[in-house]
Amino acid sequence: MENGAVYNETTEPQAKPPRCPFACTRRHLRPWRLSAKALQAILSLLAVICEEIVEDCIKCGGLYVFEFVSCSAFLLSLLILCVYCTDVYETFGEDKVQRMNFWAMPVIGVCFLLASIVLVATSSGSAVEGAAYVFGFLASGAFLAEIIIERFHSRKQTLDRCSENPGNTQSATENQPLNKQS
Repeated sequence: MENGAVYNETTEPQAKPPRCPFACTRRHLRPWRLSAKALQAILSLLAVICEEIVEDCIKCGGLYVFEFVSCSAFLLSLLILCVYCTDVYETFGEDKVQRMNFWAMPVIGVCFLLASIVLVATSSGSAVEGAAYVFGFLASGAFLAEIIIERFHSRKQTLDRCSENPGNTQSATENQPLNKQS
């Protein structure tokens, strides 16, 4: 009967630690990416706030476009930050999250840049509108800068991997002829 106890201890599946559904972790975010994501959210929020403060507009179409894009950028940046910082990251998988970030950041950055240009073109010249498009340009720069930094880091990692394991170099034994001629 003692053997049964030993076997039971080793063959029982280990209980997984309980997962808190709203737990936050930074293990999937490098420090530079966490800073970039936080900066994107803050600058987008400031652009939304400044845009909402505008009381009068002469050509309101540009303001409405900027409102939609800045609010969307703020919400999407928060959503992506939440995906990186919660268990949703494991649920989707690293490849899908990285692919989503790969496509979302440049699209958001370009849309924010275009909306800021449209706001500048249709602005009535108020200080609040000026602050809104300045924050819009800064936010679009933060979105686009993340992509540039990510490309730099991924290229650097690729070069490091190639230098550690060069595929075309031959070892000393491979350089020797198969049949020694005497």
